[in-house]
Amino acid sequence: MNRQAQAVVLLLFGGAILKVSLTDLYLRYVKEGLRPLLIVAGAVLVAAAVMTLWYSWRNSDDHHHEPRVGWLLILPVLGLLLVAPPALGSYTADRSGTLPISDAGSDYPPLPEGDPVAVGLLDYASRVVYDEGRSLAGRRLKLTGFVTTAENGAPMIARIVVSCCAADGRPIKVGLEGGPVIDAPAGAWVQITGVYSTTSGKDPVNQADIAYLKVEQWQPVTPPKQQYE
Repeated sequence: MNRQAQAVVLLLFGGAILKVSLTDLYLRYVKEGLRPLLIVAGAVLVAAAVMTLWYSWRNSDDHHHEPRVGWLLILPVLGLLLVAPPALGSYTADRSGTLPISDAGSDYPPLPEGDPVAVGLLDYASRVVYDEGRSLAGRRLKLTGFVTTAENGAPMIARIVVSCCAADGRPIKVGLEGGPVIDAPAGAWVQITGVYSTTSGKDPVNQADIAYLKVEQWQPVTPPKQQYE
């Protein structure tokens, strides 16, 4: 692989990053706030590739070759350009323990107005485990997530929580009890309306606490643009 070929690979790689970051596809890889950094990184790679090509053409007598193994660098580029992998979902949740809830170290603020009020799965689980549901009492809640399956075959809902990118994604699971039967398949996105439940459980994968919600009703929904919490 000569310098010009290396520049082409770099150009394709930078272009692939720009393509992903300028659409919602980047949300399958990283958190929403990292979009500007992705755009800058892609632009820098494209600029570096263009400058390398310009330098190589100006010095056309330089024909040094590098090992052909360098062409393997094009594989992740093709992956970004040709394949659009789905966001992490039920497959990850089924095989990973629920995210252990850490103590916030202070009282949880009151929930916002609304009936039902939309609550994230991680926020709900944290309020159940460390606030013992005090801030949830007397409120109708609306949780959105994808369907996954408990050890006994009962449906649960989950979301993938990421700190930076999909590589560090961990599921947060919420058990369901009562209400109508949720017959949606694993991986389907649903919206659950219900109330706080004192029932609790342990994830058999890592023995972390699992909060439960008492279901009043549910409905299938379109997967949100930002599927990670």
